[in-house]
Amino acid sequence: MTVLLVALGAALGAPLRFVCAHLYDGRFPRGTLLVNVVGAAVLGLCSALALSGSALALVGTGFCGGLTTYSAFAVQAVDRGPRVGAAYAAFTLALSVLAAALGYAIGAQA
Repeated sequence: MTVLLVALGAALGAPLRFVCAHLYDGRFPRGTLLVNVVGAAVLGLCSALALSGSALALVGTGFCGGLTTYSAFAVQAVDRGPRVGAAYAAFTLALSVLAAALGYAIGAQA
């Protein structure tokens, strides 16, 4: 059952990532940045709510795993060259950590 929940979550997250990347990516990869930051926020929320078992498989592993992308992030950072790529990587990491903390804070209030 867990495998099916992960697949179902990924079946929702991956197409959403695809749409965001195609709608918002251009000279600057805003779509990839958006999905990675949103995914971090959702994972922070999952942590605060102490999701486990089926719920974590569906939302954390499946949806967030399908939504976020490290591979596109890495390629886009390298494609921008050393200075802009490093700035993009640092900006993405900083925003993602802040989003995870915000998601956790919101979940802790619930």
